[in-house]
Amino acid sequence: MSTVPAELAYFTPPSDGSRPFTTINADPATGQRARNWKNEEHTVEIENVRGKESDYTLDTAGFQYVTKPSKHSAFINDEEIRGEYYPESIELLKDITGASKVVLFDHTVRRHRPGDVETDETKRQPVNQVHVDQTPESATARVHRHLPIGEAEKLVKKRFQIINLWRPISHPAVDHPLALCDYRTVDAKKDLVPIALIYPDREGETYGVKFNPTHRWKYQRGMKPDEVVLIKCYDSAQGDNIARFTPHTGFKDPSAPQGAPLRQSIELRALVFYD
Repeated sequence: MSTVPAELAYFTPPSDGSRPFTTINADPATGQRARNWKNEEHTVEIENVRGKESDYTLDTAGFQYVTKPSKHSAFINDEEIRGEYYPESIELLKDITGASKVVLFDHTVRRHRPGDVETDETKRQPVNQVHVDQTPESATARVHRHLPIGEAEKLVKKRFQIINLWRPISHPAVDHPLALCDYRTVDAKKDLVPIALIYPDREGETYGVKFNPTHRWKYQRGMKPDEVVLIKCYDSAQGDNIARFTPHTGFKDPSAPQGAPLRQSIELRALVFYD
């Protein structure tokens, strides 16, 4: 088994017992998002699963690796991304999951720029913080936010998911790759804490993840632009043996060669519905 040691930033709750929060937009002066909680660094072993990708599926581990080149390759213009990359990604998600309907509701391009300040959404950097993108409440709210009320009410009565489709851009993601925690090693009742995500006009919610030594972390070393990983952010299915979410984070890979190209990646977030 090939592993690398890495420091991951886990969540610790506010010492005063108050509700944790994070603002979605960073302070233009500092590039930091306001929040009332702190990180706790832990060194963990992260296993390179290249060659063993088939051992990890959306419903068992909460993530799934797929090789699928994209027709769109520029990833510079948002309108072109929506017009060209969205349609092929919808078909990819349907093919992999068997879903009857997929709605992409946003995307984020991340480019690692050491020393740069993240002043707006065009300057998003890799997120080096263990987290889960959605809680059950915020996932349901997403459906109602992006679909007509009558349709949304019907769809949330059936199984639905939120899936993040993550792909390197331009070159392999050797610098600050993405680590994923196998759902089967997470204690959903003890490890997760809801964090209010404060937008200028509304409020969302994510999960902070507390350290647990049982967590088992995985990554695909040197993930290439023709490779994607599907990350389950939420699943309404109630079965005990079905992964409901996936903690994940960017990390500094100590085995990356010096001078490796800085990471560039795109993630699409999708509402995924089943008949």
